[in-house]
Amino acid sequence: MNKWSEIAIRCLNDEAQAIKNLIPNIDAQFEKAVELMLHCRGKVLITGVGKSGHIGAKIAATLSSTGTPSFYVGPLDLFHGDLGVVNEDDIVMAISYSGQTDELLRLIPSLEDRNIPIIGVSGYRDSLLARHSAAHICIYVEEEARPLKLAPTCSSTATLAMGDALACCLMGARGFKERDFARFHPGGVLGKRLLTRAQDVMRRDDLPTLSPQTKLSEAVILVSRGRLGLCVAVDGGRVVGLVTDGDIRRAMENSQNRFFDLTVSDIMTKRPKTVSVDTRIIEIDRILNSNKIHCVLVVDKDEHLLGIVDSFSTVI
Repeated sequence: MNKWSEIAIRCLNDEAQAIKNLIPNIDAQFEKAVELMLHCRGKVLITGVGKSGHIGAKIAATLSSTGTPSFYVGPLDLFHGDLGVVNEDDIVMAISYSGQTDELLRLIPSLEDRNIPIIGVSGYRDSLLARHSAAHICIYVEEEARPLKLAPTCSSTATLAMGDALACCLMGARGFKERDFARFHPGGVLGKRLLTRAQDVMRRDDLPTLSPQTKLSEAVILVSRGRLGLCVAVDGGRVVGLVTDGDIRRAMENSQNRFFDLTVSDIMTKRPKTVSVDTRIIEIDRILNSNKIHCVLVVDKDEHLLGIVDSFSTVI
């Protein structure tokens, strides 16, 4: 291991330990902060200077994307006119590791005059910011990451982790679901998977179908032509079963001389997994994985075959 690897590993260990040391700080003050944000009728405005500001912007983005309206604004902008964006239904989260940052402290009188709650995030419970906060979240770290122990590393990581903890609590309290997440992330991969439905990806043309009375010797050819490794047994227009190449191979091994006398109905799966055209891809993935199968049939309310979705179709 070279010296760069040693430094990197030491840094990661220092930051990991700093996060673990935050656990005792999940206390009554933390819970009060969650309650304030949960019942906030307006927005959560986050502010901070320097690295704290950058971390605050990320926390604001995380909150907004998980159901808590929030945005970041710099303290100097607030102090020089932008305080008008704050209304009486809002909450301000002020981040300062020392809790003594002048640019933040100068905002406090204006916020207190308007009875706007402040959630202070700092490393010291006796800081001025903590004393003027409706709820204070302590992010104290024993030291920054080596080798110099000077640059904001452990402290900024601790702040970010505590912001994530707040967001997770609020998601749980609001019953925030995957569908809700997709509404806020329509352009991302997860959003696409949560919003895409069976009708968007299913194979519609040249569906491999056969009669349940079809001889297995003929079914072998039809399954091969279908290129999905299966055929759907249809009777009177309704899906009645599914036969795969694996089913046929096992029948060939087990029946031997009787193989050519068997029909699809003798070996088919009589209750194949089916979905509607509106079933979301993420739910289809769950069905495929939990049942260890590679496709589902898309049917209407009368069990008529509309399409087939295989595991490759769900990769978005």
